[in-house]
Amino acid sequence: MAGFVRGALFLTMFFSSWVNAHEDWQAKEYSREAAHKPTPLPDRVVLTWSGDPATTQSVTWRTDVSTKKGRAHLAIANSNGRALKPEVFEAETESFKSDINEANYHSVTFRNLQPDTLYTYRVGDGVNWTEYYHFRTASDRARPFSFIYFGDAQNEVRTHWSRVFREAFRDAPRAAFTLHAGDLVDNNDWDSEWGDWHQGPDWVNGTIPVIATPGNHEYRRIDQGSRSERFWATDDGQVIEVDMTSFETESSEEGTRYKLSFVGPNGASTNLEMNDGGNIDVVDDAMESITGFKKEALLGSSFYAAPLYDRQRDPGVPAVTRHWRPQFAFPIQDVPDEALKETVYFIDYQGVRFISLDSNKAPELQVSWFRKVLEDNPNRWTIVTFHHPVFSPGSDRDNPKIRELWKPLLDEFKVDLVLSGHDHTYARTGQVDATNLTNVPTGYQQAYDPKIGTVYVVSVSGPKMYAITKGEYAKKFAQDTQLYQIIHLNEGNLEYRAYEATGELYDTFTLQKRDGMPNLLIEALPEEKRQ
Repeated sequence: MAGFVRGALFLTMFFSSWVNAHEDWQAKEYSREAAHKPTPLPDRVVLTWSGDPATTQSVTWRTDVSTKKGRAHLAIANSNGRALKPEVFEAETESFKSDINEANYHSVTFRNLQPDTLYTYRVGDGVNWTEYYHFRTASDRARPFSFIYFGDAQNEVRTHWSRVFREAFRDAPRAAFTLHAGDLVDNNDWDSEWGDWHQGPDWVNGTIPVIATPGNHEYRRIDQGSRSERFWATDDGQVIEVDMTSFETESSEEGTRYKLSFVGPNGASTNLEMNDGGNIDVVDDAMESITGFKKEALLGSSFYAAPLYDRQRDPGVPAVTRHWRPQFAFPIQDVPDEALKETVYFIDYQGVRFISLDSNKAPELQVSWFRKVLEDNPNRWTIVTFHHPVFSPGSDRDNPKIRELWKPLLDEFKVDLVLSGHDHTYARTGQVDATNLTNVPTGYQQAYDPKIGTVYVVSVSGPKMYAITKGEYAKKFAQDTQLYQIIHLNEGNLEYRAYEATGELYDTFTLQKRDGMPNLLIEALPEEKRQ
């Protein structure tokens, strides 16, 4: 009888376990608030420079609001961590309220460091510490080094950009720093997107410093009116004002989709959907009663270009995201506009002057500063970065004002390399047959002038892609391809290599310095891989 009872009990337990294991189960999305909640343990640790890279190093990090003060430990690195006798540095702390949480950001600048020296440091509050990180100061003279350049990360940063970053780091683990040409995130003030951006590099940002220039997606506007008020063109050439009543995003492995609803001046409501390239692929019949366009005329067209040509009512003064300064300690220099002091700066690193310009705001005000920084440049090499390219490979994208204001200075001072993003494609200038150029704006025939020698690059590291329609001006171009670039400089040569997300070499060239002459551009890609 006892055996029968034990058997029955076993069968009951087995059946119960089987039922529980096979009952309906629905995964629940982990909230943005929970995923990016700050704690007393520091996160978002980032190295930047606010001074001379040979003798200073800045570090910023985040905690929850219970951590009122931050501090850092610093020592020259050795082979026995227990023998370290670190110096203590007190941090500057500022409170920060994001769209989903409140936090404190802390920053320390280590000064009077020894050039070309490996240091170790950690940050915390005296009780809760990070692990020890390493960083190496720059040499105080020209020495060979490499850095990694990324175009727009922007969309699905944690999902798709992180692997590009990690592949780049696998290729160049001793890189001196990473350079980001704008649009690090998609929504400038969303804390969750900045959290994703930090998670991609993770501890690497605490070991290899960051240089970044802002893109249009790092910019917000100080409103003078409602962001929901938009302007559309109509089929008969009129301009009408519409109200955006809802805006939803859906992310998947195929990309991000946007679902929008509007009310026209006649009171009619319409809905449309577009992909992350901005192309309309769903629109309802009500659109015709508002704009006069049949839905067939809009399908496949850009939301931001003809025929609909959506644009926002001028909402006021552009300002860089509130997240910029707390997490990046870039140099504060004597620029002509107070609002540019966080985004316009230069850094001298081992014989190279790196210059960040802000192509989102007041380009005319930056001309005099730019000229002075070029005139007073003691370095042999000059690399300039800004978000909107001088030469765009898309037919609906062009930046004539940037070309008009800044290219004369790039030409006059024979800047070696210009690194940009924005166009979600890849295009690199070189010597091409100008007689065959078609469908390109004025000035593109001189995209590469051997009498000057400046090479212009547009690149994208994230998954959002646009089409190339005027790539003829470029020596090498690509669409629908995520890339990273490793650039190595020594005294006389700049070696440039662009890699696909898989690590496969896509493009490479060498710039060779020649005394009293423009750089010599040497195409280094095998002939069978050239386009």
